[in-house]
Amino acid sequence: QVQVVESGGGLVQPGGSLRLSCAGSKIIFSAYDMGWYRQAPGEQRELVATITSGGTTNYADSVKGRFTISRDNAKKAVYLQMNTLKFEDTAVYYCNADGRATGRYSLWGQGTRVTVSS
Repeated sequence: QVQVVESGGGLVQPGGSLRLSCAGSKIIFSAYDMGWYRQAPGEQRELVATITSGGTTNYADSVKGRFTISRDNAKKAVYLQMNTLKFEDTAVYYCNADGRATGRYSLWGQGTRVTVSS
């Protein structure tokens, strides 16, 4: 099955940290630009961070300086290190594999829930 699957979500206190992982299966991982998106309750899905196949990163202003996206093509994985978490970071986080640059369809994971609460 061609897919990406997220993991690492959970409950964390404000100011804490989490690392999310996204693993690709049966895909040429290096052919995809990768990204993390999130959707908070009652809100639209928004971009969190992206990393191209060449390693160029981009972040939403709301997470810049706190979150770090990285990838390991050998492991077919992309990560999102989240530090200094805030209540407003609470959302379902989705992994996206964007294959348009190499003539492939994009893939979405099922999401992993992050809850920041005291």
